[in-house]
Amino acid sequence: MKINYNISGFKDQFLIDLYRSMLTPRMIEEKMLLLLRQGKISKWFSGIGQEAISAAVINALKENEFILPMHRNLGIFTGRGVLFSQLFSQFQGKKSGFTNGRDRSFHFGSIPHNIVGMISHLGPQMGVASGIALANSLKKNNQICVVFSGDGGTSEGDFHEALNVASVWSLPVIFLIENNGYGLSTPTNEQYNCTNLSDRAIGYGISGYTVDGNNVLAVFQKINDLAIKMRKNPQPVLLECKTFRMRGHEEASGVKYVPKALLDQWSLKDPLNNFEQFLLDKKILNQNLIDAMRQEIQNQIDNGLADAFEEEEIEGDEKFELNSVFQDYNFNSVDPSTETKNMRFVDAISSGLFEGMQKHDNLIFMGQDVADYGGVFKISEGFLNTFGKERVKNTPICESIILSMALGLSIGGYKSIVEMQFGDFVSSGFNAVVNNLAKSYYRWGQCSDVVVRMPCGGGVGAGPFHSQTNEAWFTHTPGLKVVYPAFPNDAKGLLLSSIEDPNPVMFFEHKALYRSTSNEVPDGYYNIELGKANLLTAGTDLSIITYGMGVHWALDFINNNDQISIDLLDLRTLIPLDLESIKKTVIKTGKVLILHEDANIGGFGADISSFIAKELFEYLDAPIYRVSSLDTPIPFAADLEKKYLANHRLQDEILSLYAY
Repeated sequence: MKINYNISGFKDQFLIDLYRSMLTPRMIEEKMLLLLRQGKISKWFSGIGQEAISAAVINALKENEFILPMHRNLGIFTGRGVLFSQLFSQFQGKKSGFTNGRDRSFHFGSIPHNIVGMISHLGPQMGVASGIALANSLKKNNQICVVFSGDGGTSEGDFHEALNVASVWSLPVIFLIENNGYGLSTPTNEQYNCTNLSDRAIGYGISGYTVDGNNVLAVFQKINDLAIKMRKNPQPVLLECKTFRMRGHEEASGVKYVPKALLDQWSLKDPLNNFEQFLLDKKILNQNLIDAMRQEIQNQIDNGLADAFEEEEIEGDEKFELNSVFQDYNFNSVDPSTETKNMRFVDAISSGLFEGMQKHDNLIFMGQDVADYGGVFKISEGFLNTFGKERVKNTPICESIILSMALGLSIGGYKSIVEMQFGDFVSSGFNAVVNNLAKSYYRWGQCSDVVVRMPCGGGVGAGPFHSQTNEAWFTHTPGLKVVYPAFPNDAKGLLLSSIEDPNPVMFFEHKALYRSTSNEVPDGYYNIELGKANLLTAGTDLSIITYGMGVHWALDFINNNDQISIDLLDLRTLIPLDLESIKKTVIKTGKVLILHEDANIGGFGADISSFIAKELFEYLDAPIYRVSSLDTPIPFAADLEKKYLANHRLQDEILSLYAY
């Protein structure tokens, strides 16, 4: 188990710096374990025994190159000069930390330090790294990035998707696997069936390497060599660093499942102790220098802890928390031109997308078949010729990693639009949307400047997997804006506002409206403020509140039933929701029907109904009616689909409410 160090070509001071890069996190960890036993911190994921990898990375990369670490990479943060007091405040959930007490340990990023931390769902980290690498490629800045994964994380689908896309797009990212023997308690022989995890690289057409992860010089040399080549010739690399986790997955889990002989064996290969003894033997270090270094680090730890412990506990402020979900965005209205064209819904979307890409030269459009083919609905036909392949990007079928890459592009200063070929398919990237895009700003202040276009809806005989209108999946998730237009002119203006907005927007486009609905659409660039409903018809008998296809169903009834006077409110956006317009129409008529195409249970109409029942009960002259589709998957056969959809029950419900 002896570690063989080759110091040829290395200056003594550099070797001492490498040693310090390992010693600092080791000493902090030893203190954290003591504080954990004293009940002064709540949880700790130990990286003891793995310090060589982080130390090598931090010394091989340039300071302006991004690193995406995991739980056991404390050395990345200390190596990038993060203040100890700020780190310790983060661990204690205090204000001076990076997340305002909203997340723990290393679940944060710091753009000034070019670090992007993890979320507990391990896979998306690799996609974020690929997005950052794509931004680097677009900027042609000759930078790489490094993303960490454990051996356990390589079993996730995101690992495959990330390596595949990075290979196809020649992205300058090192996928670094810390193979430390166990995924929580599951040994590597129960996780994969290959000799080395780096062997998988060949399947993606990229280079793969395995190095001794406890040999800080070997890891540094390999990463440094790769970085030099990759900055000149962008390409991804898979690097496996074999090491061992000397403590539990987290401290509470312990290590009883690990054979004692194995622990004893790896303890002899401790990266810090071995390197220290080697430097002592070579007389590069001496005990006085070590003692002085330790005392200096200990003073920094003590001072940082004192600052963190003296800081007051965070007290919840409801207004502050709610105002921290979205990044502030000052809407600057751009009035529509008086020149108009009659456009179908699909053409208005295409026009809005085109105008957005013309105005924002940092806007990247990604999706399956969107380039040469123009998308399955031909919305981006011709875009490739105008904007080029760097901005109009065909993606492999990998929704999860492309949506994660959108966050990486945001970190790199780009806007992005991701087209779901069908809105149903977003479920393959659900984690990326609801756990990364939606939460990043609230957690650590990084916006996700992303629009996810969602062709959706029934009535076209497409069956259960191409017909869902799944807006309620996302209205339930704080941090996402949800837009659902009903008309071409609204669709164009709202799409342009969604592109301007730095927050993630789920933009729903009903497929059945694409070529069946048209109206006058202003030429050129204009926008419509999100969160502003539109009163389409004025009436006194009852109110219909709806959006998307529901607007057209309601209009059909109104146009054929002039004996009932109806206020028809088109919400246009669900998050943010125009509560004032809802109040106004309910107070005016006293009777309200909420209509949506989504299934009944859990549908967004329930939230509107709850608001009305609590805030406007005294104005109601009848029960709140909800009309929605059946609580079944969407069927294929024509008559089954017809009777599934809310429109099948709309007329009877309107007449019932009117007669109440």
